[in-house]
Amino acid sequence: MRLNKKITIFIIFILMLIGAIATVNAYTGTGFSHQIPESAYSGLSANDILSRYNETDFTTENHGICTQVYDGDTIYVEGVGKVRLVGVNTPERGVTGASTSTNFVKKLCLNNDVELDIDDSKPHDKYGRTLAVVIVDGRNLNEILLNEGLAEIMYIPPSEFNPYSWVSQTSIISTTTNDASSGNSNSDHDTESYVGSRNSNIFHNPDCRWAKKITETNKIVFNSRDDAINQGFRPCNVCNP
Repeated sequence: MRLNKKITIFIIFILMLIGAIATVNAYTGTGFSHQIPESAYSGLSANDILSRYNETDFTTENHGICTQVYDGDTIYVEGVGKVRLVGVNTPERGVTGASTSTNFVKKLCLNNDVELDIDDSKPHDKYGRTLAVVIVDGRNLNEILLNEGLAEIMYIPPSEFNPYSWVSQTSIISTTTNDASSGNSNSDHDTESYVGSRNSNIFHNPDCRWAKKITETNKIVFNSRDDAINQGFRPCNVCNP
């Protein structure tokens, strides 16, 4: 009886040790986060968002109904299984910004037919997920997430796709962390001009890190916030001009 008790205790100890090791080695992501609130999209329909972007020229290799959105960069597609959006990374569950990115993807994908351009250079990752560009109503969702500031670039070669080509001059995203200063108030910039890019419909405060990425040949300067909006530009979700 004593021997059996010792064996039971030993087995419990081993199981606890395995659990502790698994916790330590659990994937924690890159640490990427963002400060964009869910309210930024609560009043927008999927069509409102998609209309901001041009149709993509990617090739559809598969398609199916999106049955579940696991997080901002992973969805389930009927007939395909688990799909990982290639070239991008959104905040992990529990990290600031995760719910905004996830709900954004739900708004565009959930229960809708989505198209996939699968990465021919590396069709699956080590977890067995299909790596692909997700196309929603002709628009590149991976590209949209980057340009909205809801994801960062995660380029892992070999890959058929170059995610750096998806972002406008105003939104070159860090591959590790988000250092956006979203706490700036509008009043701090009331007397300053605003800048935008000819390659985007987003305008920024001049000191926004994305604004500093705009080349001089592509830069547009607006005399006021109203001037930018009247010309069809919308405020950056990061610097909140």
